[in-house]
Amino acid sequence: MSTHLAQRLAGGSVLLALWAALLPPPAFADLSSPPATASNQRETDAATDERVVRRLIEQFQSAELTLNQAIRIAEKLHTGSRTVQISFEISDPPAYRVKTVKNDDVWENVIDSRTGNIAGDEMTSSLMAMDEADRDNIIALRSTRQCLADAVVVGERAASGKALGGGLMNKDGKLNFVVVVASGGDLKQVTLEPPRAGRRSGIRRSHTSPPQGD
Repeated sequence: MSTHLAQRLAGGSVLLALWAALLPPPAFADLSSPPATASNQRETDAATDERVVRRLIEQFQSAELTLNQAIRIAEKLHTGSRTVQISFEISDPPAYRVKTVKNDDVWENVIDSRTGNIAGDEMTSSLMAMDEADRDNIIALRSTRQCLADAVVVGERAASGKALGGGLMNKDGKLNFVVVVASGGDLKQVTLEPPRAGRRSGIRRSHTSPPQGD
C-alpha cells in the first residue's frame, strides 16, 4: 500500500466530507463589502474552524475505543460486511459513526466511543441509493484485498498519531483510502493507494510530505 500524502488539515472546509454536518460552511467573501471587512470575516471563520478542530481532538482524546476497534464492532453486526466510512463525532457521549456495506446493503451505526455499545437505531439503505461516486468506490473496493482497517494502521504510522476518521476516495481514476489522524494538536490527512491486483500485499511507502500550513 503506497502512501501518497500526509498533510495538515487547516480549517473545517478541508475536513473532507467526514464532518460536513459538524463543521460550519466555508466562507464566501461579500464583494460589495470593503476589503477589510471580508478579511476580518475570513479570519473569524478560520478561528471558528480551529476551535471546532480543537474541541474534536479534545473529545477524541477521551475515547476508550480506537477507530479500528469501532470498525470491528460495526462489521460484526453484519457478517461479511466491510467498512467504507467512519468518523469520530462530537456528541454526548462522543461516538463513532460507521458505514458498512455487503453486496447491495448499506448500514450506518453509531458506536459509543467509551463503552463500544451501539447508540440509537441502525440506519439501512441500498447501494443504488448512494451517489454515483460513492457507489463506484464501493464497487472498486470489492476487488481490493486491503480494507479500511489496514489503511488506518498505515496512516497512523505515517502521521505519527491516532486515526479518528477514514473513507474511500477516487484519485486519478483509482480507488484510494483516506485516513484522518490526530497528531499532537493537528489533524493530518493520509491518502493511500491499495496495490494493484497481482502485486504482493506488502505495504510500501512511496512518499510522505511534511505537515503544511495554511
